[in-house]
Amino acid sequence: MQPKYKSMNRLAFKMKLFPGCAQEYKKRHDRLWPELLQSLKGAGIKEYSIFLDEETNYLFSTLRVDDMEEFEKLPTLEIMQKWWKYMADIMDTNADYSPVATELNEVFYLP
Repeated sequence: MQPKYKSMNRLAFKMKLFPGCAQEYKKRHDRLWPELLQSLKGAGIKEYSIFLDEETNYLFSTLRVDDMEEFEKLPTLEIMQKWWKYMADIMDTNADYSPVATELNEVFYLP
C-alpha cells in the first residue's frame, strides 16, 4: 500500500534497498522504461531525485508534483505495477510489490 501524501508540491520519502543491490538499482534506473517515464511525467512529477545512503541501504527520494490527483493514480497503472514487480527482488516491498515507502516530513526548506 502506498503512503497517503498531503496536498503539497514537494514530497520526500525513504525506501530500503537490499544489501549489495546498489549497482543493480542504479542500472535499472539508468534504463528506465520510456513508458514508465512518460507515465511519471504525465502524473506531473518533476525534479525527481533518489539518493542512496550506502551505510544503511536506505534510498531517499525527493520530487515535485504539479497534480496530486494524477500522482495518486500512478499505483493503478499497469506499467507502474510491472515496474514494482521488476524491482521487488532488490528492495523491500509490500504484498502488492509496491516499495515499502515512508513519507518524510519537511523540517526545513531554502527556496
